[in-house]
Amino acid sequence: MTLQKNAGAVRRFAGLARFGAWLQNLPNKFVPPPFRLMQIGSAYWQSRALYVAARLDIAGTLADDELSAETLAERVAADADALYRLLRMLAAIGVFEEAADRRFKNNPLSSCLRPDHSQSVRAMVLMHNSPEMSRPWFETLEQGVRNGGVPFESAHGEAFYDYLDANPEFDQLFAQAMDSVEALAGGSFVTDFDWSRFERIIDVGSSKGAKSLAILKRHPHLTALVADREQVIRGAAQFWKEKGVGAALQRMSFEACDLLQAVPKAHSDKDIYLLSAVLHGFDDDTCVAVLRNVAQAVTDSDATIAVLEMVMPDSRADIATASFDMQMFVNTRGRERTLAEWRRLFDASGLVLQEVVSLRTFGKILVLRAAHCASPV
Repeated sequence: MTLQKNAGAVRRFAGLARFGAWLQNLPNKFVPPPFRLMQIGSAYWQSRALYVAARLDIAGTLADDELSAETLAERVAADADALYRLLRMLAAIGVFEEAADRRFKNNPLSSCLRPDHSQSVRAMVLMHNSPEMSRPWFETLEQGVRNGGVPFESAHGEAFYDYLDANPEFDQLFAQAMDSVEALAGGSFVTDFDWSRFERIIDVGSSKGAKSLAILKRHPHLTALVADREQVIRGAAQFWKEKGVGAALQRMSFEACDLLQAVPKAHSDKDIYLLSAVLHGFDDDTCVAVLRNVAQAVTDSDATIAVLEMVMPDSRADIATASFDMQMFVNTRGRERTLAEWRRLFDASGLVLQEVVSLRTFGKILVLRAAHCASPV
């Protein structure tokens, strides 16, 4: 029986997504090619302006008010004229609104930079534009494309996850960015997949368990075990308490683990493992090692495994999926994978793909079972 829910709404979303991708390519058809190339070549001006606005927390300072550039500059410790010019540029591309001469307020886009907004992506903007993440793009991308190496490793002298372990401040920013993924991806992973069939989620490698928490809030009968690196798990329960999470937190437990060594064992066929945006950061061999650990953990049960990841098309990828894949290339030895590439990894791990559940977002849930108790799709 399928775990897919809201199939009609998911199909409509897919159609709208295709239309959106078509709209994104319209400038290539109507803007003169030299000018269009200049637009693309200078796009980083916009990302850097957005980064500075996030660093200064302009959206949070504005909140629900309308303020002059001079008042804003005083509150965020900036030069008034320079800040006005920054905000004028951002307002011109739709971030913030110039309500009157030199007076600004938040709009739907800039509101998502507010730290207190339910869909805040401020941490994501800060992380992706941080010196740590920017240097590989600016300094070592060409080298990586020429020799196939990882630009992040060339820029920083160590692998991405090793760098996280050695740099607590950046590790904290990375964790905050991962905690805000729901604002980017939406909540369809909760509504478009039938979690009601299960009793416990074993959430492996996805930071403090934001996805599990969202699922638990909708399904009161579920519990969740969240397992990740020691430094992530250590303060997870306190983090959610400070966020004001109520009863759902009582159904969550936390355990430190190393995915490359072992993962918590399943207790029954009502357990479901969740690996959300974990495997795309690893090369094929590491993915197989992690998946084999999961396969080993379900040996004595008929537990289900849900892998939430992008599935790249075989050709003609849209800008979003192709860009995510390049981000994986720049920072890790991982990649976004086609369905055939995912199947090869599952086959090598003793797992069988049982169903592909589509969502109203850019990811899909790949439903796996151990080979001895599954029938493939």
